[in-house]
Amino acid sequence: MEVSMPGYQEFMYPFLKCLADREEHTLQEMYQTLADHFNLNEKEKEAMLPSGNQLVFHNRIGWARTYLKKAGLLENVRRATFVITEDGEKVLSDPSITKIDNRFLMRYETFRKFKSPKEDQGETSLDPDVIDPDNDKTPREILEDSYKLLKEETKDELLAKILECSPLFFERLVVKLFVAMGYGGSVEDAGRAIGKSGDEGIDGIIKEDTLGLDMIYIQAKRWQNSVHRPEIQKFVGSLEGQRAKKGIFITTSEFSKGAREYIRFIDKKIVLIDGSQLTDLMFTYDIGVSNQETYITKQIDLDYFEQ
Repeated sequence: MEVSMPGYQEFMYPFLKCLADREEHTLQEMYQTLADHFNLNEKEKEAMLPSGNQLVFHNRIGWARTYLKKAGLLENVRRATFVITEDGEKVLSDPSITKIDNRFLMRYETFRKFKSPKEDQGETSLDPDVIDPDNDKTPREILEDSYKLLKEETKDELLAKILECSPLFFERLVVKLFVAMGYGGSVEDAGRAIGKSGDEGIDGIIKEDTLGLDMIYIQAKRWQNSVHRPEIQKFVGSLEGQRAKKGIFITTSEFSKGAREYIRFIDKKIVLIDGSQLTDLMFTYDIGVSNQETYITKQIDLDYFEQ
């Protein structure tokens, strides 16, 4: 979710200023102090990174602290607790300095080495204007944004390939996807029902569980035009003829507003899966895609260091 809050660079100066009393401060204190300083509302404070693993404003404050530490303006005295350094006090005592950002921190050698670790090996020439000094997203946010972009590109390619395939291939693809999600038992088991019901408005039937205690009726449309309410009503009518309570309507296109509103007011449980959701599920359950590269980010295992 996009949030309208300061970037991590905007947190740097007020973060350092909170340490002006030369006392020890914890990261937890800074979360509250800086949230109050910038008048962050509850929605902004509760916003998560796309991965859902961390609050956005915790992430930004954490990186502000990291960058200040790498520049030598503050130092850790113990876990998640820090104090201002002599260099940090010099910054605050200079009335001409009212802002700290990446460009400002480039004056410190330790920060330059942090931003360009290969510089000492002669592999790169350091140019402060090239090392994204004005980028207000943290490294983790940049990584997650890049992942999201690559995922969307892959989903677009998936949809294009599906539209090139035959209706039979699409039916088999749907079967494999449901089995990967835990429905139908095995591909062989689930595949027997697809395309064999012979009922108008139903393309197949799949077991909801491995024992077949309940069945789900499927309509799969490899379309490019939107699916409107009459198509959904037709599908629901077919379910009624089978005394079925659950159905899934899948399309490679999208559903109209009327179609989505219709299923909210009927007794039967109908799930609509459009092209974007379909390719998202394929991406998640590795249907039609394969791993290309894997990057593992790591963090300190604090339990390991317990005395």
